[in-house]
Amino acid sequence: MHGLPAGLTARPLTEDDVHAGAELMAAAEPADDTGEHVDVGDLTEWWVNDLVDLPRDGRAVCADDGTLVAWAMVFSLGGAREDHRIALDGRVHPGWRGRGIGRALLDWQLGRAAELHRRDHPDLPARMTVSVPPGMASLGSLARRAGFAPERWYADMERPLTGLPEVPAVPGVQLVPYTRDRDDEVRRAHNAAFADHHGSAERDPTAWASWYTGQRAFRPELSVLALADGAVAGYVLAYVYDADTRATGLQQSHLGQLGVLRGARGRGIASAAILAALHAAAAAGCDTAGLQVDTENPTGAFGLYRRLGFTGIRTRVQWACSRPPAR
Repeated sequence: MHGLPAGLTARPLTEDDVHAGAELMAAAEPADDTGEHVDVGDLTEWWVNDLVDLPRDGRAVCADDGTLVAWAMVFSLGGAREDHRIALDGRVHPGWRGRGIGRALLDWQLGRAAELHRRDHPDLPARMTVSVPPGMASLGSLARRAGFAPERWYADMERPLTGLPEVPAVPGVQLVPYTRDRDDEVRRAHNAAFADHHGSAERDPTAWASWYTGQRAFRPELSVLALADGAVAGYVLAYVYDADTRATGLQQSHLGQLGVLRGARGRGIASAAILAALHAAAAAGCDTAGLQVDTENPTGAFGLYRRLGFTGIRTRVQWACSRPPAR
């Protein structure tokens, strides 16, 4: 890898790196303030699955004694609609920053992204994205110098699970817990509900299981489905991350995926399903609820969450860089 300081070497990431990777992220969190606390199990799910070719899609940067000082990943997001989305992720240990490691890793990521673009969707334009939380301003500067520009702003929001309003009744709609026999129906409803959202992509069964309902953090009993005429019209999928609970001392129900089919919007389904999920979390002993929202969500979700008592705690900026079709 070009541009690394003397004494450092780059090699492919392997499954054996997840312990060191989790330790690196824990060391970086006080400075970066991502709000995410990742343990070995979480990172294993993210790196080791059927969607990632870890040795080709990941790079480790090590000191001469073998210590992991940085890592980088490139994720080709399937189900492309208007463009091929490729997410770039990585972290440099705070003690090694300011030496050009991040720049070298970003150069490698852009090269790997070009390979994935040619492999997966050469007939579509590619769009590489980097998520920058407020504590990582230097990453934003690095992205800008590499040709990225701010594209979207995502708010992390929370609310305590006290003083909850009652769950309103919605005529013709039944609120029920998520069950596995409806998993694929929920997946298809999610794809349809987000078809008009910025940067959305179809989730096939493999991606759906790897990133959503197959995760160990997923909590079916805290998730809610809204049924209209017996079919899924809306859904709220909840997750509890043990690493977050250990780090903060608070158990949070994170509402990871929320949606209502276009034809069912405007009936109060979203409010009712979210409140039902909040009541389920409170009954299970959770302390808070959290979610992330595109502040320009076309359904007005940002305003809805504020009306339901959620407040913003940080805003992440998604930076993006486009490439023309490769073919």
